[in-house]
Amino acid sequence: MAVGERKTYHHGDLRLKLIEGAIALIQEGQISQLSLREVARRIGVSHNAPYRHFPDKEALLAAVAEQGFQSLRAELEASLENTSDNSSQRLAAIGIAYVHFALQHPAHYRVMFNTCNSHIQENTALFSASKQAFEVLLQVIHSGQAKNSFRAGDTVKMAQVAWSLVHGQAMLAIDGKLPVNEAFEEFLEFSSQMLIIGLGCEN
Repeated sequence: MAVGERKTYHHGDLRLKLIEGAIALIQEGQISQLSLREVARRIGVSHNAPYRHFPDKEALLAAVAEQGFQSLRAELEASLENTSDNSSQRLAAIGIAYVHFALQHPAHYRVMFNTCNSHIQENTALFSASKQAFEVLLQVIHSGQAKNSFRAGDTVKMAQVAWSLVHGQAMLAIDGKLPVNEAFEEFLEFSSQMLIIGLGCEN
């Protein structure tokens, strides 16, 4: 591309390219260092171009997070497609899929749970995407309770306990504080079984 030449995108493509550019930059550095100007430079458009879709950096990060939650939901649902109706196996499947998602998409994952999104409920689209991802877990636990595989109780609180476990594992793993080696999958299986025992599943 010649000096001064700019890439052009169709209106619908620019938003996606901006999100992809943001993710690439996040993978290389800190979220706090991200700027719309730098994203524009990265994808080769004018520094004013991002404002067609995002009023500020926080809006762009919210879009990255929204995309992340949508992908997470798809990964969780996919993990259930080839899993039996056994409640314990289904809970283990989505828990392991959750950690794998974080490892495969660390940039997305960091943005999804970054403090920039502390006001997530104020962003309707982002809140909806995060809620839909969490509802996959809720449904698995609710179904297990209906089958008397999981103990009776507050389904939301039980889901929060399960989410806390895998979220902690995911963060430790992508921060390099939990070794991702040949024993990692065995550890995920073991921790899933500990959770299942704690929720009072039937064997």
